[in-house]
Amino acid sequence: MPEMEQDARIYVAGHRGMVGSAIVRLLEQRGYRNLICRTSRELDLRDGRAVAAFFSETRPDYVFVAAAKVGGILANDSLPADFLYDNLAIETHLIHQAYRHKVRKLLLLGSSCIYPRDCPQPIREDALLTGPLEKTNEWYAVAKIAGIKLCQAYRRQYGCDFIAAMPTNLYGPHDNFDLQSAHVLPALIRRFHEAKGSGQAPVLWGSGSPRREFLHVDDCAEACLTLMERHSGEAFLNVGTGKDIPIADLATMVAEAVGYTGEIRWDRTKPDGTPRKLLDCTRIHALGWAPKMSLREGLAATYRWYVEHRVG
Repeated sequence: MPEMEQDARIYVAGHRGMVGSAIVRLLEQRGYRNLICRTSRELDLRDGRAVAAFFSETRPDYVFVAAAKVGGILANDSLPADFLYDNLAIETHLIHQAYRHKVRKLLLLGSSCIYPRDCPQPIREDALLTGPLEKTNEWYAVAKIAGIKLCQAYRRQYGCDFIAAMPTNLYGPHDNFDLQSAHVLPALIRRFHEAKGSGQAPVLWGSGSPRREFLHVDDCAEACLTLMERHSGEAFLNVGTGKDIPIADLATMVAEAVGYTGEIRWDRTKPDGTPRKLLDCTRIHALGWAPKMSLREGLAATYRWYVEHRVG
């Protein structure tokens, strides 16, 4: 499968987000200069007419769909309509206009939350739709499942080379550190940083027993380019490290990276979410991709970025 041409018009939807910005950084490092980017103020992806006009004007050759409304347990639980509608609208408009304007290839970024709550571990791609979803993030999961099916449907009906990747929990530069909407790892970084300053022990949600897998966003960006260049077909692919860690152990590692040495408290009245979520990444590893950054190294780098860009 040929690599993307250096002068190809490449549209990265969501280029200011964590994943989108990592993809842009990597593309620029690889010598791609004809990148198309729009902020949400410049282009509201929920507006179908605006998206159609944008594709007509820019005519991208390749599209990375990294734009999404994302958040942690609290945000999903509080804003179910927003999570379902916004993500369905974004995916539908981008995928349909990519078809209408004959985009050569499109990659949709999904999430490991698409899988059933209690499916066997590690999770294989064929576990999709084999059981009930985790209630705390089902709105986002349903939207992402619809995105996968849209890619498959346009491939079947129109022959479009649209593919999808399902990353595990991501972290890194440009993550969301807002405690009302952040995922677990950036929320831990902020809580421990603030606890270090205040001297008050942070109170963390749940029991600390669920196990999660974490992938640095720069490794995810490498995986995205690998898939664009080496994968074509209906099957979507998992993207992860193949290693997981209890949230309690993660909290200890984050505290060490931040330099917090005090007590850690757990509020067991709060939900844990899915007990375990570890991806089987056999398929993408067969394409020659593997993550490079260790969790400890990635935590240290992410905390440095947080301090430099979000504090003081």
